[in-house]
Amino acid sequence: MKRTLSLVIGLAVACLAGAAMAAGVAAPSAQSALRLDGDAANALSLLTFGGLVINSANLRTMFTAFNAAFKSALGTAQPMWSQIATLVPSTTGTEEYGWLGMNTKFREWLGERQYQNLKTHGYSIKNKKFENTVAVPRDNIEDDSYGIFSPMMAQMGQDAALHPDSLIFTALLAGFSTPCFDGQYFIDTDHPVGQQGAEVSVSNFGGGSGAAWFLLDTTKVIKPMILQKRRDYNFVALTSLEDENVFKRDEFVFGSDARLNVGYGLWQMAYGSKQAIDIDVYTTAYTAMVGFKADNGNPLNVKPNIFLVGPSNWKKALECVTVERLANGADNPMKNTTTVVLCPWLA
Repeated sequence: MKRTLSLVIGLAVACLAGAAMAAGVAAPSAQSALRLDGDAANALSLLTFGGLVINSANLRTMFTAFNAAFKSALGTAQPMWSQIATLVPSTTGTEEYGWLGMNTKFREWLGERQYQNLKTHGYSIKNKKFENTVAVPRDNIEDDSYGIFSPMMAQMGQDAALHPDSLIFTALLAGFSTPCFDGQYFIDTDHPVGQQGAEVSVSNFGGGSGAAWFLLDTTKVIKPMILQKRRDYNFVALTSLEDENVFKRDEFVFGSDARLNVGYGLWQMAYGSKQAIDIDVYTTAYTAMVGFKADNGNPLNVKPNIFLVGPSNWKKALECVTVERLANGADNPMKNTTTVVLCPWLA
């Protein structure tokens, strides 16, 4: 076998020598030929004409390029979730949010401190795993065309940045039928408010059956939604020539994964409706939010700042908060009370 390889190498060197003489350059030396003959396997890889030599160094270079494309897109994407959700780092598989809904109040300190009895709730968010994986045929890498896959890796990075949007806004839409910390649906007509035994029902639902829209107060520490992250999005690869995917399917595998989940923050920071939007409906929703109180009876100082709508409600929403005068010619008292945010997820 070694004699055969040596013969092949000798012929290759001879061809190179002939080409070099025709071009007027120096031919490979006998010493070079002897060096190649001493390591036939490596010599064959050195004689690759065009394409990319598949070795550890080049595979590392390829991974670095793909990783850079992924991280660049991950960092430059502009997701919407941060406008309405609080980011909470997670250290366990499930995080408990029993403190949600707790409200305290200050008093003049006369005598001893007075301990406030606060209601606790059994609300928790369990982390989930998410992944996105693509395979690149080995032939494409050998043909030195892996550069055409860089946009795919950049797209994966952008998808990772925008993935929480799908989780947050899907959960927000599901809030009409999904419980939050007090056991009621996040958007509901009968949230219990007040001290135990003396609760009253408070609504943050405007009714209707059309396209959903929301008024949100995102100025507080705890926003309407929670994005809980246990492990952030990363970029991983299987590119070793000994990996099973290379041996069985002749392809390299690249992917991203993360551990996270979403949930609901304070329902008092949101008001949802499916009614057709007009100035009266909007005013009613805005007034209801401003009037929300804590269990201790104190105003929560809620002031909605985002009017979240889908494409079908966008024009009507703008008419409520941007026009100078109403259809009847009167001044618009609700002008600039909130900022309209168009959300494709609310289509």
